[in-house]
Amino acid sequence: MTQSDLADTFRQEARDVLEQLEQALLDLGDALDDMSLVDSAFRALHTLKGSGAMFGFTEVADFVHEFETAFDRVRKGSATPSADLVHVALAAKDHIATLVAEPGAHAEAGAPILEKLRAVVKPGEVADSPGPNLVVGESDADPNGQPDGWRIRFRLSEDALSLGANPVLLLDDLRDLGPCDIVANASALPALEDLDPEVSYLEWQINLNAACPRASIDDVFLFVSDGTDIEIAPLAAEESTPALAAGAERDVTGAPADRPPQIASQRPVKTEIREKNMSLRVAAERLDELLDRVGELVIAQARLSQIASDSENTGLKAVTEEIERLAAGLRDTTMNIRMVPIGSLFGRFRRLVHDLAGDLGKDIDFVTSGEDTELDKTVVERLADPLVHVIRNSIDHGLENADRRIAAGKDPRGVVRISAMHQGAEVAIEIADDGAGLDTDRIRQKAEEAGLVAPGAVLSDHDVHQFIFHPGFSTAREVTAISGRGVGMDVVSRTMESLRGRIDIASRPGEGSTVTLRLPLTLAIIEGMLVRVGRNCYAIPLSAVEECVELPIEAARDTRGRNFLSLRDSLVPFLRLRELFSVEAPADLHQKVVIVSTGDQRVGLVVDQIIGNAQTVIKSLSRLHADIESFAGATILADGTVALILDVAHLLRAGQRLERRLRNHREEEVA
Repeated sequence: MTQSDLADTFRQEARDVLEQLEQALLDLGDALDDMSLVDSAFRALHTLKGSGAMFGFTEVADFVHEFETAFDRVRKGSATPSADLVHVALAAKDHIATLVAEPGAHAEAGAPILEKLRAVVKPGEVADSPGPNLVVGESDADPNGQPDGWRIRFRLSEDALSLGANPVLLLDDLRDLGPCDIVANASALPALEDLDPEVSYLEWQINLNAACPRASIDDVFLFVSDGTDIEIAPLAAEESTPALAAGAERDVTGAPADRPPQIASQRPVKTEIREKNMSLRVAAERLDELLDRVGELVIAQARLSQIASDSENTGLKAVTEEIERLAAGLRDTTMNIRMVPIGSLFGRFRRLVHDLAGDLGKDIDFVTSGEDTELDKTVVERLADPLVHVIRNSIDHGLENADRRIAAGKDPRGVVRISAMHQGAEVAIEIADDGAGLDTDRIRQKAEEAGLVAPGAVLSDHDVHQFIFHPGFSTAREVTAISGRGVGMDVVSRTMESLRGRIDIASRPGEGSTVTLRLPLTLAIIEGMLVRVGRNCYAIPLSAVEECVELPIEAARDTRGRNFLSLRDSLVPFLRLRELFSVEAPADLHQKVVIVSTGDQRVGLVVDQIIGNAQTVIKSLSRLHADIESFAGATILADGTVALILDVAHLLRAGQRLERRLRNHREEEVA
């Protein structure tokens, strides 16, 4: 493995540990008396320091050493956890992330942070803590200099073996420091029928007959110190003993006579450790490539099924059915590999809420639920920015300050809730707050000032609320570092469209607002409805389809362009796809209308024929076609032909424009 590979490995591991550190610090901010959170933060720092030194990130190791020292004072009771400590520690965590990403670029920025840390914990001389559960002998340092040897006893935690620890490797590392007398205490070993091969039962006692530094021994146990019971003390001259022969029966630990015999060995027998719940890091690009191959297989399998259906060869049909079953299983397995819990995304927003609450002077409770809900990794990655904007909007515009909340009879502490749940083939993510709700009158006023709506035009509250997604739209009275430029919710709208999702807004004056993002489970394979317009086939995402109806004869013959369909006492605008796509072939006699929707908006798509439903593997369009908004991608059908996938969000907007134009036309006729 090259140095570059080692650095990348450290960065990946460091990102995970830094996430754990941030969560521990944020939890500590909510429960300052919970010392287990202090221990969690300390363990994360201890791991970062050791890994940084091992992989050559000396700046990280040096900075974290000081950071760790501050938290060691808190662990030992020399300092008290406080909100100031959490605030400075979060800034220190951010600096570590910078040092990991860009070594040497911002090292000087760490000094003032460490000064603040020292000031918060009121430092004195603090000895480095060798790690949790570590007991040091009273005569830890020899007044005449380095001790001639060390007495070491350790017992791994019960789950250490299942987590990948290997006592044999630890003993080998100790043996590299000098001659060792090693005894394994098997007194805790159960009967054979009760023995669990993944549980660590043995206690190891070592006399290290070498004048090595204490720090060298600490380094041996660096990555297993959590949960491990360790004692290290200088070895007195009379304790130094010759190496014990393998299989010796002498009890060198002074155990009572009724204990089982102990196992003594200078070179313990190597044992194979069976690991469970192992995980493997795989580059995202490889998963994408695997899904592409599976998509090709699904297409080839569909073509084979079509050939087999036209054949009388029963053997071919049997093999085709088996391949279809295997392809479906491989597809589902591959899709599951790409699914990740959305909780990995929710955790990031705790820091956002914490910082915004401090900047705006608001007390906020951030509540999450549904963290185990899974989504395609690509969807989760692209959701981060939209959710940041929605949460910022809820905190800045939605939640009132404490005085206004008290005057309104509310708890002075506001609440922002984010939850996720499966709803059929979609995932719904709700961001709710208990603030003042949307100011519908002000939104309309700003829309009229911007020329987005004519004064006096009749609009529902839902229609008015949609203006907040218009580029550049903002109701903020002044531009601040947090809001006022009108770019946030526009980003949300555009990203949701690119993800084939939709947005719903519900607002209750004085009670709060709820923004619901509805997303497909995956962007790679969808269920689609195949339709024909002229001689070409198109796919419509099935999740957007409400129903299919016959186009009335009078609507088909209407040449004045009044494209409305009366559907259960409501008027639904419809688009003639043959006109939209300039199809020259004559229309079928009995055309169909596919009603598609998102939220409360509906539009009908007039097609010549509804072919049926099919699982669709989405292929991206080329750069030359990137600006064609009517299509979200393409797919290959079972017969090898290409079908374009319709962009429902774009077609809905076209339908809304048509509806407004026709409504204005009718009003002019009445006038």
